Amino acid sequence: MALPVIGVTTMRRVNQYGMRLSSLAEAYIEALLQAGATPLLIPNLLPGEAIKDLLSRLDGVLFTGGGDIQGSYYQAAEHPKVNGVEADRDMLELQILERVIEDGKPFMGICRGLQLINVGLGGTLYADIAEQAPGAAKHDYYPDWDRDYLAHAIELIPGTRLAGILGNGIVEVNSLHHQGIRDLAPKLVPAAHSPDGIVEAVELPGHPYALAVQWHPEWLTAHGGMRTLFKDFVGAASRYQRDNWNEAGWMGS
Repeated sequence: MALPVIGVTTMRRVNQYGMRLSSLAEAYIEALLQAGATPLLIPNLLPGEAIKDLLSRLDGVLFTGGGDIQGSYYQAAEHPKVNGVEADRDMLELQILERVIEDGKPFMGICRGLQLINVGLGGTLYADIAEQAPGAAKHDYYPDWDRDYLAHAIELIPGTRLAGILGNGIVEVNSLHHQGIRDLAPKLVPAAHSPDGIVEAVELPGHPYALAVQWHPEWLTAHGGMRTLFKDFVGAASRYQRDNWNEAGWMGS
């Protein structure tokens, strides 16, 4: 059986020559390769029919980190600290989210990915935790900290998939976000939270594999638990591939 193919969302940037680029931190790619998957980058310019065709060939989707989500998607007023919004990325990823939920295709979210999943299912966000969540601890450990800096602890919720992967108890994580979940989407359940109560991980009950974390495990693969997290996701994609292989040789629905 071939390695499972994981679609990975990307961001758009302009380089020093004024050329627009579809880009992604290689840490995501390295983490998936290490876990035994073939990463496939998803550009934000895909039209609807291309999205449908591409998703039919994927065994899983990783929603990555990046800029903020448009406040209009969660009925938030404009905020001066909202930055890096990419309208085409928001639209594309929300379409992908709807499809992978419908198809029962494994998916995982990281940082912005968790926030997008929450918004896509009807939840809301703090536009800026420091200003809108009284008593919250510092979560935006960037850009002056190393990306593998263990900024704070999270508490795993017993009985969740995440606790089964990382073990019940306390885990130290990095923290590279200024936004976070305000109102949890009705269909999601929390899987971890930080000491100040901010939700740090979510799961979608009833779906074969739907997990998202607020921290960045791709920068923490020196830690065995974070490698196990990616291996668990890739294992779910492998099972999806096996169960959906057809005579034409394509995976997916």
